Amino acid sequence: MTAKVGHLSTRSFAAGIVAGALAIGLSLLIRLLSGGSFFPELSSQTLFSLTPGEFESQAVENFGPLAKYSAFIAAIVINFILYGLFGILVDKIHAKSKWKSYIGKAFQSSIIAYVILLILSILLVTTIQLRTGAIAVSMPLLVISLVLPQLVFGFIFASFFRTGQTLKKPLEEIPDTRLRIASRKEFIQLGIVSAIAFPIIYFGLNRLFSGQNQGQEGEEISSSKLVPQTKSKPIGFGDPMLGPLLASEVTPTYLFYRIDINPIVPEVDEKTWKLAVKGLVENPLTVTYNQIKAMPSVEQYATLECVSNKIGGDLISTALWKGIRLKDLLGRAKVQAGAKYIAFRCSDGYDVGIPLEKGLMDGAILAYEMNLAPLTTKHGFPVRAIVPGLYGMMNPKWITEIELVDTVYAGYWQRNGWTNDADVHTTSTISIPGQAEIRDRFRKLDEMPSIVPGQNTPIAGIAFGGDRGISKVEVSIDDGATWKSAIIKDPLSQYTWVLWTAGFTQAGKENYKIIVRATDKTGQVQTAEFNKPFPDGATGYQAISVHK
Repeated sequence: MTAKVGHLSTRSFAAGIVAGALAIGLSLLIRLLSGGSFFPELSSQTLFSLTPGEFESQAVENFGPLAKYSAFIAAIVINFILYGLFGILVDKIHAKSKWKSYIGKAFQSSIIAYVILLILSILLVTTIQLRTGAIAVSMPLLVISLVLPQLVFGFIFASFFRTGQTLKKPLEEIPDTRLRIASRKEFIQLGIVSAIAFPIIYFGLNRLFSGQNQGQEGEEISSSKLVPQTKSKPIGFGDPMLGPLLASEVTPTYLFYRIDINPIVPEVDEKTWKLAVKGLVENPLTVTYNQIKAMPSVEQYATLECVSNKIGGDLISTALWKGIRLKDLLGRAKVQAGAKYIAFRCSDGYDVGIPLEKGLMDGAILAYEMNLAPLTTKHGFPVRAIVPGLYGMMNPKWITEIELVDTVYAGYWQRNGWTNDADVHTTSTISIPGQAEIRDRFRKLDEMPSIVPGQNTPIAGIAFGGDRGISKVEVSIDDGATWKSAIIKDPLSQYTWVLWTAGFTQAGKENYKIIVRATDKTGQVQTAEFNKPFPDGATGYQAISVHK
């Protein structure tokens, strides 16, 4: 008796998962075609909105963007398990229900799954809205988009138990042979449905994440046009081993770091997209993509660094941006005297505020091009903000609204514990030699040979001081006892990192430590005090141990 009960619970759970897989696949297709709700996406968005900043920082530090992808995949797995539990629940309800026909059981299964998922989805959407102010999906679309997948779940689930009619008798009177025959038939059905459902899920997820890879093609051809070319190598950078560092002084778009609040990149249609400017302005206005592109434009190099970047980390990149000055758009709107902060709101639910004076700098732009091409989807198409000197979280993507307010505005990450005073700390990084993560932002740097005895290897890297610039980089090869000034290449602009080099690794010494520090153009020396990224950015010297 106990064995048979366990057998039926197991098969109900398995049938629920497989029928649920088809429902998940269909829900994913509806999400792709009409923007309907996708339960795993809502679940992961809710998790991200509830995650404290310190925990998020640790996850980003350890896993980078994979942290959010992992959470999204975990949400899909939980969705499968949820349907398995639906299977057990529905099977028990069927045993006591008067709806004994296939159609009756199918509709009963559908209604149960629909009601539970609708309640859970409404709770998730409400939580997201309370935490971020964004509406993840409209309520009518949520209600409608759940219908068809749950109907499919109900009819597929009920079909698994039509063969053999084994449950018409009390459980103890059903011969084991009849259960085995029914099980074989159900196993075949499970296999057929799985063969249909899982390719749909694979295709849907592949399509959902396809925007992540935009911009890879053609990078090798266009990158040489990004940096002003000279006839000779910059002074001190003639060593061929420094070639990869120079070649990616402007980060190729496909290598540019990306950290967002959601794993799914919002796809915005530039034909219907509009940017509203409102709040404390005398002339509220709304502009289209083409209207912004028709305004006088500027091009500027600027480096962005994530506030979650650790010392030596790879969450920093440089690009050539093109767009309009933010102050020109605000000039059209005529900012009122009482305004203090500029609040940005975005398509993915993100929001952030910057001091008005930062937005009125010449370097603050609304960019629509990156590295001589339109912004890619994952980097903020159609329009994003570039605000030099502030960490990346203050440079929002997919902007839909700009509001002028008379108070300090606390944005998404600030409500999760991150600083609202987001001036970039002065940092410096050793890219050659060693295996610092920053090497991932430079093409072919990983192809350089390791240090071997008797061979000189250059010491080089980057330094960044936000919009303050870098005046000096110093390197020590004796654990900080003495310091030597490095050669600094002229930066591409006052808003970018600088490349530096400091001779070669110490000849004839097998084990030693290289340390680097930088001084910004205000005279402030990079602090040696070590601090983790949370809540206002990492500080401290980078040091690498060299073993020949």
